[in-house]
Amino acid sequence: MLNRYVHSGITWIDLENPTTAEIRLVMEEFNLSHFVAEELLLPTMKPRVEFHEGYLYTILHFPALRHTHKTSEQEVDFVVGEKFLITTHYDTIDPLHKFAKAFEVDSVLDKGVMSEHAGYLFFYMLRRLYKSVEHELDSVKGDIVHIEQHMFSGHEVAMVRAISRCARDVLNLRQTIEPHRDILKTLQDDGRQFFDENFIPFLRSLENDYYRLHNHIMRLTDTLHEIRETNNSLLSTKEGETMRVLTTMALLTFPLVLILDVFTIESVHNPIYGSEYDFWILLGIIVSAGGSMLWYFRHKKWL
Repeated sequence: MLNRYVHSGITWIDLENPTTAEIRLVMEEFNLSHFVAEELLLPTMKPRVEFHEGYLYTILHFPALRHTHKTSEQEVDFVVGEKFLITTHYDTIDPLHKFAKAFEVDSVLDKGVMSEHAGYLFFYMLRRLYKSVEHELDSVKGDIVHIEQHMFSGHEVAMVRAISRCARDVLNLRQTIEPHRDILKTLQDDGRQFFDENFIPFLRSLENDYYRLHNHIMRLTDTLHEIRETNNSLLSTKEGETMRVLTTMALLTFPLVLILDVFTIESVHNPIYGSEYDFWILLGIIVSAGGSMLWYFRHKKWL
């Protein structure tokens, strides 16, 4: 599907699951190389940036953990020329959909700056995408708060699975975002020849947005590590308490069963078995022995 938007002399072509005919149309209109056109047809696993004559081509991936998409990350291909921007993606990307609605609203985009070249449109679009990553991070942070609330409420076993899911999400976020560092560094270093000097501060701003996201992810990683260690300690303590109770019960019941077996042996000289009150005598012995052992265990603070 091909959507065309025009604002302040800048043309934005948005391609979602493009067909061969649509790619050929865009290639001829904007004089793209066959190599770039082929890359736009299918997803690419590895992010990169390339400078061509008259335009640059970059591939970036963004996490999509909280939406019902095919994968946990989404690819966006950018072709940035002087007066045009081409984006290609292979799934519905909510930030781009919202950006398209606001594209022609002057209050959202700086009309004066936008008219200079399409790099500013690329800047605003990438900043909107980074904003969506912040929402993903906020969602993971909410999961961490949920884990902290239930971890001390006797749900340590259930929290093991929740912590693992949260750690998986943070790992996916980190693996998806980290390649952006090299891309943005290349854009800032080599962009001076492609863009004007006035655009370099905008590229630095994008790099700052990336590092803010990366630092946030690292803080979540450290927090999850501490939560996992705390939950493991609670689990170990709980298991230790359970084992202590079971051991105490074994120490309590074994002697009582042994005493009962000894006094119920059928023998000629058994002073209790077969007497008139043998049941009540045995019951009294068991209760007295059990009470004495319980007092001793409490005195030793085993219970």
